[in-house]
Amino acid sequence: MDDQAAGSPQDARRVPVCYRHPERETGIRCTRCERPICPECMVDASVGFQCPECVREGRGTGHAPAASVPRTIAGGAVAADPRLVTKILLGINLAVFLAVQVRPSLVRDLYLIGAWPPAPFLPTQGVAEGEWYRLFTSMFTHQEIWHIAFNMLSLWWLGGPLEQALGRARYLTLYLISGLAGGALTYLLASGTTASLGASGAIFGLFGATAVLMRRLKYDMRPVIALLVINLIFTFGWSNIAWQAHIGGLVAGVVIGYAMVHAPRERRALVQYGTCALVLVAVAVMALLRTAQLT
Repeated sequence: MDDQAAGSPQDARRVPVCYRHPERETGIRCTRCERPICPECMVDASVGFQCPECVREGRGTGHAPAASVPRTIAGGAVAADPRLVTKILLGINLAVFLAVQVRPSLVRDLYLIGAWPPAPFLPTQGVAEGEWYRLFTSMFTHQEIWHIAFNMLSLWWLGGPLEQALGRARYLTLYLISGLAGGALTYLLASGTTASLGASGAIFGLFGATAVLMRRLKYDMRPVIALLVINLIFTFGWSNIAWQAHIGGLVAGVVIGYAMVHAPRERRALVQYGTCALVLVAVAVMALLRTAQLT
């Protein structure tokens, strides 16, 4: 019997090809099922590589296909546009600002107020009357150009790096809950007839989370601390500023930010969103206590 010549068609057929891409030759096999896999189909395992089917069916001990997606320090997916949510938040704030300029009476339906008119008149509007949405709408509402300009510059400066570091979902959660916490503390401590508005609570939440993130990454914290101190001086030294919103947002931002960047990998989502849920419970408790006082 004659030996086959090297490089003959029959010899070429013996070269393994990827089971998902038959046109690709490969020398790698799945460590579980022994099927040939090409580099595109390989999933890192504790030993060797596994095919997507073995990982998907739970037969392997390697990482799930999603594990190969680049992740931020908080576990979020790395996005192509790291400022998309920040741009959307800027757009919403600007849209509401323009709407208020066109129709000034609209602001009365959006700002945060406990109960109006005051006693002995019967309240006709306010959070105490069941208008809970004001805790949310007030954080997107501005009347003065200097107010929205300052807040939006701060949002752009702080929001972009935070969104990139946390990921879109976690960043948006931080922003909204910080704003709600600031509104809830204002509702609890301010006069029930005092109207407040602005994104300051959410912005101070970004300040708090930025400080936590910079400490976690061992960056020079002096710039952000200096800026935070300056803002706190304005908070308590300038009249007509709802300091409660600033402090409430700051505390919420520090707490949520710490959970976002320090959560253990194996329980990351539980710790992160569990902390967010606890802050929301605190927001609800403050709102319910104040409502009980005003009704």
